[in-house]
Amino acid sequence: MATQHWDAALYDDRHSFVAGYGAELLRLLAPRPGERILDAGCGTGDHVAALRDAGAIAVGVDAAPEMVARARARFPGIDVRLADLRDLGMREEFDAVLSNAVLHWIPEADRAAASLAAALRPGGRLVAELGGTGNVATLLAGVQAARRARGLPEPAQPWYYPGVAEYATVLEQAGFEVTEARLFDRPTRLQGSDAIANWVRMFGSHLLTDVADPAALLAEVEQRLRPILHRDGGWWADYRRLRITAVRRD
Repeated sequence: MATQHWDAALYDDRHSFVAGYGAELLRLLAPRPGERILDAGCGTGDHVAALRDAGAIAVGVDAAPEMVARARARFPGIDVRLADLRDLGMREEFDAVLSNAVLHWIPEADRAAASLAAALRPGGRLVAELGGTGNVATLLAGVQAARRARGLPEPAQPWYYPGVAEYATVLEQAGFEVTEARLFDRPTRLQGSDAIANWVRMFGSHLLTDVADPAALLAEVEQRLRPILHRDGGWWADYRRLRITAVRRD
């Protein structure tokens, strides 16, 4: 998994839309009282708390210590743990797994899928959403153009943005039966006049590698992208999402 350093407070303050969109996944999951449910990549804890409030026995895991610490501070008493989704070491402990905006951070998709399948009981369900093919392509093209103008190479990308067929195959090979898979555009309004710069700093800090003056580069990126991604008085990220529901086979 790519090394990513998180500003958890900024994440909550300026990028709360990530957890907000996860509310749709909670409705799809339809948690029942008494179920054991794993939030795989729990971030700052919103969905663990929502699952607990619905009566489920919820456990959240995240690879970022900053996120785990903030989740515990925001929601005292919730069960959140530091863990790597590629190697959870859990065996048939859960009735369901929820994962929102996390699995695209794990290029070793087969390992993550196998780990999640192992954590589920036979017949357990998975509801997940991640970045899909073409996610933030316009935004990234703007950054890459600004890097090229400075003679800088394209850095290695930490993200895995699969299509429907590719990811369904990954899950099926891990022991899931895919019941629904959909790739769709979801233009997402970002917060603040400096939204593009904040997005890059939060989610794409690798894009600033070897940049002598990050502020100048980000100002150029905004100038390049304004005709495309700025409308209705604000900035929009060209998100594409892949939503999957699946069941672990017996």
